[in-house]
Amino acid sequence: MAAHSSAQPPVLSVEEAAEVAAQTGHVPENAAHAAADHETGGLPQFEAQHWGGQIAYLLILFAILYLLVSKVFAPRLRRVMDERAETISTAVSTARQVQAQAAEQAAAAQAEVAKARADARASAAAAQARVTEQANARAASEEAVVNARIAEAETAIAKTRDAAMANVSTIAADATTAMVERLTGKAATQAELNATVKGAV
Repeated sequence: MAAHSSAQPPVLSVEEAAEVAAQTGHVPENAAHAAADHETGGLPQFEAQHWGGQIAYLLILFAILYLLVSKVFAPRLRRVMDERAETISTAVSTARQVQAQAAEQAAAAQAEVAKARADARASAAAAQARVTEQANARAASEEAVVNARIAEAETAIAKTRDAAMANVSTIAADATTAMVERLTGKAATQAELNATVKGAV
């Protein structure tokens, strides 16, 4: 009985004490200790007696973080930055080389275009000269043919004229002979015929 009376009842929380008080109508004794502890208690890290351990833990954590940053994260970050700088430098150098090659190719292309234009102009000039020479030769040949035909035509006209004149003399002589015989009843002499034809022509 004494042992039972010497044992302390369990400490009730504020919520449990409130439920017991609502059921029984009085506040239990062990609830007062819980309320006192609840009112006077606080966070242990704000109590001065725990500051030494907390500072030790903070120093240990700071040392661990410092080692991690200096030995792991910082070298990796530096390596990444160096690789990025090297990549950028390589890309810039490659771009400059490509730009220089493009400029050289453009200059070569321009030179080829200029040469092609010069060759085309020379070819056109040579073709024009050749065509002009051929046209002049053809014109001279045609002119020679035309002159030859004109000479042949003039020769033929002269022959025709001479033949016609010879026929006129014969016709005139025949006509004179017939007229003299008809008028005089005698044939005309050759001298009279020649004189008459000569006078008529």
